[in-house]
Amino acid sequence: MGTEKILFYLFAALTVYGALMVITVRNPVKAALFLVFTFFTSAAIWLLMEAEFLAIVLVLVYVGAVMVLFLFVVMMLDINLAQLREGFVRYLPVGVAVAVAFAVMLIMLVGSDWFASVPVPPPAPAEANNTRDLGRLLYTVYVYPFEIAAVILLVAIVAAIALTLRRRTGVKYQTPGEQIAVRRRDRIRMIDMPPEEPK
Repeated sequence: MGTEKILFYLFAALTVYGALMVITVRNPVKAALFLVFTFFTSAAIWLLMEAEFLAIVLVLVYVGAVMVLFLFVVMMLDINLAQLREGFVRYLPVGVAVAVAFAVMLIMLVGSDWFASVPVPPPAPAEANNTRDLGRLLYTVYVYPFEIAAVILLVAIVAAIALTLRRRTGVKYQTPGEQIAVRRRDRIRMIDMPPEEPK
């Protein structure tokens, strides 16, 4: 067994361990940190597969932006942990059934002869640049799915802002429309005062 296989199995085991800890740990902040750990190990697996661009994007986007934002949201929200723990036992049989179904499907897929029939692509030359090739594919062949995915993400951002926008009593809000439509005579009052005579 070569070094690459040893590293692959090591990072794969760490990825499975981190994913299991994400769904079993009770503290949501610790679950988010385990998810960051899972992303890092997945990026290491992609590096072993010579997909450097995808590994860097996974670390920069998910770990650097999404998970930091998720941690801020989790720490700022007042989450009732007792209520979450009550629902865990109730939905445990459904979760176990779904996990067993996924495991059976994966075993059937990996154990079949489908992977053996797939031809192995020739190794890429040393001067190959997968970032350039991926960009060429994204902006030529898959430009419409790429743009549709961008619009869906924009809609998701707007929906998340709309769902979390709450009106609270006793809080002063600014209305930009009223501030823009203000007139000079509404804010300035001219006072005619007689000049003071020197004594």
